[in-house]
Amino acid sequence: MVMSAAGIAESAHRVGVQGGLALTSATGLVGHVLAKAPKGVKYGKTVAELADVVLPALTESVALLKPQDPAEADNFRATVLVALDAAAGVHQGTPSPTLVDMARKITEALDAA
Repeated sequence: MVMSAAGIAESAHRVGVQGGLALTSATGLVGHVLAKAPKGVKYGKTVAELADVVLPALTESVALLKPQDPAEADNFRATVLVALDAAAGVHQGTPSPTLVDMARKITEALDAA
């Protein structure tokens, strides 16, 4: 969702679709968790508001998973990175600098735990 919001207007939908497909293809515990949409979550109306919710949630998710199940923490991180690659791959050639920057922020959030 953050990658889609940060995408170029004409391809934001495709970025969201490709990233979403990657997330819905997740397996293991991560796949089961991602299949259940959270209720009552407010994501915000701007990329900044969305990032303020999503980036800390990614960090917290990895921090919670690591001590309980390191393999699932790795699975979660890998799943998110596959979604990033799928979203960035929508563009033929090089992804936009905006998408590259958002991917960096997401990766940093995953690694902050």
